[in-house]
Amino acid sequence: MAASAKDTPDPSAPPARTGRPRASAKGEQTRARLIAAARTLLAGGLAERFTTRNVAALCGVSHGMCHYHFQDRTDLVLAVVTDIRPEWILPLEEAVRAPGSFAERAERAVELLSRPEGAELSHLHSALHWHALNDERVRESLEAEYRRWRRCFVDLFQVLADERAAGPAGGRAVDPLALGEAVAAAVDGLAAAESLGTELDSGAVLRTLVRTLAAGA
Repeated sequence: MAASAKDTPDPSAPPARTGRPRASAKGEQTRARLIAAARTLLAGGLAERFTTRNVAALCGVSHGMCHYHFQDRTDLVLAVVTDIRPEWILPLEEAVRAPGSFAERAERAVELLSRPEGAELSHLHSALHWHALNDERVRESLEAEYRRWRRCFVDLFQVLADERAAGPAGGRAVDPLALGEAVAAAVDGLAAAESLGTELDSGAVLRTLVRTLAAGA
């Protein structure tokens, strides 16, 4: 039977909406709320309270709904690892990758690293390290994040290596990996000292270190 004009789809009409996108958006909102609740509990420093049941209760959803989005507690921790990436890794990557000379990029990175770390992020890093000691999946995930973070410093010194190579007579060879890892280790050490209340001018220390390494490379 031929279709009537009423039954024939109008090719210029926008596609009909279904209920699925709305349900998906609601699911994403619930997932985001669960991650936010997980962050709150982890930053609270009470590891024994970090359970899927307590996360669900803090979020205001059923325990079953929590397990619908996250299989277990480890999945929640891994989600937090990913969730905090824009707060410490991505800004450093942007500072290093933005156009400019080695000196300009180094100054951007030092300025960024000199800013005090927020209390929540500091507590989260401590909690994630604790979970990494007790959970292999968390350890692997967190180590991957730190590799990405350390890579920023290697990329920074790669810029110096490229500048030297393009200079007169090729310039002196630079080892970006060794120099980058050295600065990353120093930044870790400064962060540990500051977490204990040690008063340091981290910006001055890092700026001196980077400039000295670059001059001696």
